[in-house]
Amino acid sequence: MTSETITAAAAGTWQLGDLPVNRLGFGSMRLTHLADGSPSDRERVTGVLRRAVELGVNHIDTAAFYFSPLRSANELINRALAPYADDLVITTKVGPGRGPDGEWWWAEPGQLRGQVEENLRQLGRDHLDVVNLRLPRRETTGSIAEHFGALADLRTAGLIRHLGISNARPDHLAEARAIAPVVCVQNPYGIGSPAEDHAFLDACGEQGIAFVPFFAIAGAGKEAGATAEDGPEVSALAKAHGVSTAQLRLAWTLSRGPHVLAIPGTGNPDHLVENVAAGSLRLTAEEVALLNAL
Repeated sequence: MTSETITAAAAGTWQLGDLPVNRLGFGSMRLTHLADGSPSDRERVTGVLRRAVELGVNHIDTAAFYFSPLRSANELINRALAPYADDLVITTKVGPGRGPDGEWWWAEPGQLRGQVEENLRQLGRDHLDVVNLRLPRRETTGSIAEHFGALADLRTAGLIRHLGISNARPDHLAEARAIAPVVCVQNPYGIGSPAEDHAFLDACGEQGIAFVPFFAIAGAGKEAGATAEDGPEVSALAKAHGVSTAQLRLAWTLSRGPHVLAIPGTGNPDHLVENVAAGSLRLTAEEVALLNAL
């Protein structure tokens, strides 16, 4: 598959509330450091961001807690892309916090405004397009009403345009929707995910809510990145289509429904082009079913 002229528009579009986005977006987590933990090259990664926009990417996912000792994803986005294009949608998330020493903590409802303002300041915005409430552990997190209610108040105040939830369960979504509109669910998801995750993705589509997987390429590798163990089915299908296994995983992700968005991240300009090109790959129903069953 040639990729040089393929843009993010090839993946189709979706509406995050009133904000249209191409379904193939960009995740900024990998901008701040290399796989070995060393700092990324500032000029290289700002170039990747600018190239992403040139390739039609108009949905960027970020967070104030995406930083390394020398790099902040939000500030890299600001430096590379401000003044922002009118159609660029920047999605961020709050809930987790990190001190300068990298130590993690979780915000109480009254601390969420400070996290929202931190994102505004770093990005140089007067409002945030979409803010996801990130939950600590979806298996054990109880009611999210106080936290989500605090974000709903900030939406009413004009600091936030749209709301989403991340690392969440179906009951969390129902609880949030009773408080304010939810435009997206951002959860771990990929080939090999359990049946309940497939069902939740489908349920989001039935409710008109975007489902935005993270770790769609990395799978079980999570933050460490893609594992070498793709399995024979994934490797064989990728070879048959003349694509990488990462591209096949992205194409399968997008095939799961018109409401599914992809936000692969990279600091490598060549990988960026390959990721965007994956939005044009169409799998047959039989191929999708085979991958669904893994």
